[in-house]
Amino acid sequence: MLEGGRSQVHAEAMRAEELRGKAMKCRDLRSDLDVSAAELGNLLELARHVKQFPNLYREALEGRYISLLFEKPSLRTRLTFELAAKQLGGDAVTVVGPIGDREPLKDVARNLDRWTHGIVARVFWQQTIEDLAHYANVPVINALSDLYHPCQALADAQTMLEHLGTLRGKKLCYLGDGNNVAHSLGLTVSRLGMDFVIAAPAGYEPRGEVWQSVQQLAEEHRVAAQVTTRPEEALEGADVVYTDVWASMGLEHETVQRRIDFKDFTVTEALMARANPGAIFMHCLPAHRDEEVTDAVMESPQSVVFDQAENRLHAQKALLLSLLGGA
Repeated sequence: MLEGGRSQVHAEAMRAEELRGKAMKCRDLRSDLDVSAAELGNLLELARHVKQFPNLYREALEGRYISLLFEKPSLRTRLTFELAAKQLGGDAVTVVGPIGDREPLKDVARNLDRWTHGIVARVFWQQTIEDLAHYANVPVINALSDLYHPCQALADAQTMLEHLGTLRGKKLCYLGDGNNVAHSLGLTVSRLGMDFVIAAPAGYEPRGEVWQSVQQLAEEHRVAAQVTTRPEEALEGADVVYTDVWASMGLEHETVQRRIDFKDFTVTEALMARANPGAIFMHCLPAHRDEEVTDAVMESPQSVVFDQAENRLHAQKALLLSLLGGA
């Protein structure tokens, strides 16, 4: 190897050590609010570096194991956390089904606390995350609850940075249900300098207490946060157009009514044309094509949905490195 090449490898290895040393002050990731704005920036830089130089981190979590608890079905979350642990030199064990049915949740948490170094949980209710964090001494990561989806928002921010270069001064328009994904997006991008607007039918706005936090962060970081019922107006000047399924898991019984209520919120090519030239389209997946988004938009050059999916792996590696003390 040439001297310049050796110097570059050494420099990147030193950078890896520096980034891994910036562990988060929080013990758990219960919600996006557990991470400060500065820590969010550190996580995104670590995720970028892990993606670019994976071999520098392949033994970072050697001998460490995580518990994956899934009350809800999962493709991206489960596989990316399993792969993240393995590719960092650790491993993962997975349990699928209700948490706390066969034995009290507090007993489950304290068993896993004795066996593994961290708990990742994808659950129906935020209170389950709170209880796991209360009773377990190891880090607990919210891999989705009814209120938040912080792992998704982190990967989304990484994806937007890759495509837009900077997020400050940009605008994200979210069309659809003011759900957990919308909550986490608002809490995340407002701290990264993005304007955030949700276009949702009346009655499907984000939860009041969460939206209040979004607005407070937006004011603090001097950006806009808005809710509207007019998708055409919301898309004006957007650099990112984002949507999600109209009926999240657990709300399938509302599908028929939601198709009626959301009929004007499908992301079509015509709606995308209202955004800025070069705007990107995002979706956390799985997508119901020709329902919340047309197949044409999903397959368009503007769509970065599979970049998002890939970045779940890298963003979650950054989380594990920061919370499990891999340095």
